[in-house]
Amino acid sequence: MSKLFLMSLGCNKNLVDSEIMLGRLSTYEICDEPSKADVLIVNTCGFIESAKKESINAILNLHEQRKKDSLLVVTGCLMQRYQEELMKELPEVDLFSGVGDYEKIDEMILKKTNLFSNSTYLQNENTERVITGSNYHAFIKIAEGCNQQCSFCAIPSFKGKLKSRSLESIVNEVKTLVDKGYKDFSFIAQDTSSYLFDQGQKNGLLKLIESIESIQGIKAARILYLYPTSISKEVIEKIINSKVFVNYFDMPLQHISDNMLKIMKRGANKAKLIELLNLMKQAPNSFLRTGFIIGHPGERDEDFEELCTFIKEFSFDRISIFAYSKEEDTAAFNMEQIPSKIINKRLKTIEKIVDECIESSFKRQVGKKILAFCEGKSSEGDFFIGAKDICWDRNIDGEILINESDCGDLIMGEIYECELLDNIDKKLIAKALRKK
Repeated sequence: MSKLFLMSLGCNKNLVDSEIMLGRLSTYEICDEPSKADVLIVNTCGFIESAKKESINAILNLHEQRKKDSLLVVTGCLMQRYQEELMKELPEVDLFSGVGDYEKIDEMILKKTNLFSNSTYLQNENTERVITGSNYHAFIKIAEGCNQQCSFCAIPSFKGKLKSRSLESIVNEVKTLVDKGYKDFSFIAQDTSSYLFDQGQKNGLLKLIESIESIQGIKAARILYLYPTSISKEVIEKIINSKVFVNYFDMPLQHISDNMLKIMKRGANKAKLIELLNLMKQAPNSFLRTGFIIGHPGERDEDFEELCTFIKEFSFDRISIFAYSKEEDTAAFNMEQIPSKIINKRLKTIEKIVDECIESSFKRQVGKKILAFCEGKSSEGDFFIGAKDICWDRNIDGEILINESDCGDLIMGEIYECELLDNIDKKLIAKALRKK
């Protein structure tokens, strides 16, 4: 049996595409060592400068490690965005593809031909995926592309306009995965709250939530990447009242100053954002995640100071901070740029504030009893069992370390009631009380 090594870079939307490729290449033995693989695939990210560099470095490093007569395949966002340039500049690569042909990866390798379809690839219910990294959780991509016009983002230029999967396709996929033992789901897209807008339906997420709630066997679900102008109060309230969807609200704000929100073409002002956030925050056991861009053209000192004050006062649970990345095919590309020295200084200032905010979120959990999925071996080795709060998303929100159990040996993928005893360096120490 031929051996396959696959490296998936970037976001979890890319991970889903990688899992689809693994499904198409099921005749291969998955290999963890590049030097032993007959086929090596890199699913690239091309969102910002740091991600582009990571992708290029990964390609070159794999080329150095590969064995003679192996096949190096590069696909994904970076290739879609810079097709002509990279095909000229990367003679190390044998085959190239973009973002429209994941289901043809087996055909591409067999025929040893490059593929760059112009159409948007959408998964259907017949698509075979190999879920990686978990025996109980799966990401479900509900749409591709984006209709938003944010000044800093190039995604629409290479991913295209929003194109939603059919509700039937999504429901059938979830049912199939539930039958295989999966019970925890995260629904993702570039702009999840615009789901079915392209089909003239403004209540797409409401329909999705109702349909997923009707499937027996799901223990938890959450929706990621909500967009401020397309998320409605009705959807937020639907999530709050759901017995399946946890009160997990992931809405990247990018900024809070009205001046910057206008420059960034975010479509909503500060008052609107705070109104939505307060509605989310009042939900029982709510969990709020967001992200901000620092140093976007036009960001004045007073805009930055307003953002810092806002973060200190609002008490988010998790915050991601990004330095502005100048990207071709964006409105901000030709704007007057802020010197990197100023951006770096602002980053250092805000990272301290964010760190304190996240630390406070962890501290607030100590003493509580929560439900958590057992994830098996922890990042700390055999001394602890790793677990994830049932509300949290996979990998990004933290880790619970269980060092005591009143219910014997813990089983990976099962849910346990846990008492949170302590917080050490943003990791919660817990005792498992009973299996749910």
